[in-house]
Amino acid sequence: MPVYSHEVEVHVPIHNVWEFVSHINNWAPLVPGYIDHQLLSDTESTWSFTTDFGFMKKKIELKVDITSWEEPNKVTFNLVGLNEKFTGHGYFLAEERGNEKVLMTGCLDITAGGMMAKIANSILTTSLPEITAELTEAVADKIEKTYR
Repeated sequence: MPVYSHEVEVHVPIHNVWEFVSHINNWAPLVPGYIDHQLLSDTESTWSFTTDFGFMKKKIELKVDITSWEEPNKVTFNLVGLNEKFTGHGYFLAEERGNEKVLMTGCLDITAGGMMAKIANSILTTSLPEITAELTEAVADKIEKTYR
């Protein structure tokens, strides 16, 4: 599967972006189709959300493992499907562009496995860019509303 990323400019200092994305509870609820999430530890959580799979909605449950916290610039994570055969990874990257301007990049790469992999990966190819953009925009909007 290709990697999809989306960039957005956030008009707050970089430390505010870090303060927000360094806490999973802040951005997990911003996932499109969010149902709920549970923290298992400082670096592990489970997420439930619904997504469109062609002509039907599907509940997806993922385990999210934070693989690195690189203050103040990057949070990297792995994704593993709990109820479906999905694997992937992603990150949020913040690059300072001035005193109160940050270029934030959200990135997702998810691949389906199992018997339905061909169909699921085809659907992911068309839906993942939109999901990546929606999540990145939602995080940026929430950061600005929280810190401005």
